[in-house]
Amino acid sequence: MSAIDDLPPLRDVIRTHGLSAQKSLGQNFLLDLNLTARIARGSGPLEGATVVEVGPGPGGLTRALLALGAGRVIAIERDHRCIAALGEIAAAYPGRLEVIEGDALKVDVRPLLSGAEARVVANLPYNVGTQLLVGWLSTDPWPPWFASLTLMFQREVAERIVAVPGSKAYGRLAVLTGWRAQARILFDVAPSAFVPPPKVTSSVVHVVPRADPAPCALRDLERVTEAAFGQRRKMLRQSLKSLGVDTAALLAQTGVEETARAEEIDVAGFVALANTYAALRRGASAPA
Repeated sequence: MSAIDDLPPLRDVIRTHGLSAQKSLGQNFLLDLNLTARIARGSGPLEGATVVEVGPGPGGLTRALLALGAGRVIAIERDHRCIAALGEIAAAYPGRLEVIEGDALKVDVRPLLSGAEARVVANLPYNVGTQLLVGWLSTDPWPPWFASLTLMFQREVAERIVAVPGSKAYGRLAVLTGWRAQARILFDVAPSAFVPPPKVTSSVVHVVPRADPAPCALRDLERVTEAAFGQRRKMLRQSLKSLGVDTAALLAQTGVEETARAEEIDVAGFVALANTYAALRRGASAPA
């Protein structure tokens, strides 16, 4: 008997179904069911909750979510080899697990939710984790369809998500996250917890969307942060020239010093820069 249910230990599941982790899919399986339960609990009380899981693999986290009371789990798995193993979990929890075979970057889960608010809980594949997070944070309209994101990343990526101005990790990802959400690192996971063990420490990050983020067009914020952090060692009066507007006017109207650098500007400052950039661009394109 396993730690959380009557299903076989994950090592037996992997052996039975030939589920060797594929590097090309960014797979690193978590076999400690006590650890997967800790990740599941990190998302908050699960009783009756609707959960979206990406990359369940042999189903360790899936089992924890269901054992802890999730009313419905929608698991998106790209690797066809894992589908049979997940089917065994679905049989053990009738009507509560729906397995979607597909690429999470392409699957729109919103039609599957029937209007229910969901949480995303996942040990994300390392090779697409950041891309998935950016996609969720770029959701429109906002507030989004998810109540929270509880996600596993490489520690380096996790630090970039929660970084504050003035730190080396602070960049475009921290600005986007900080604008639309509040994020914190819950705990670290050692390489030895995975099969195969990665070369880096991992971290579980909990992200809660802000109900009413400061008004700003996503495309403008992306453009400004791309220019600023693309040349982060340069002063903003130089790095923002690629925006194609009067840089001196942009900084002056926003109240930002021309000698400032990207890592010195907080999220509110970047939102202000993006909004001023949009106004200047509209003015430049207006007929004389």
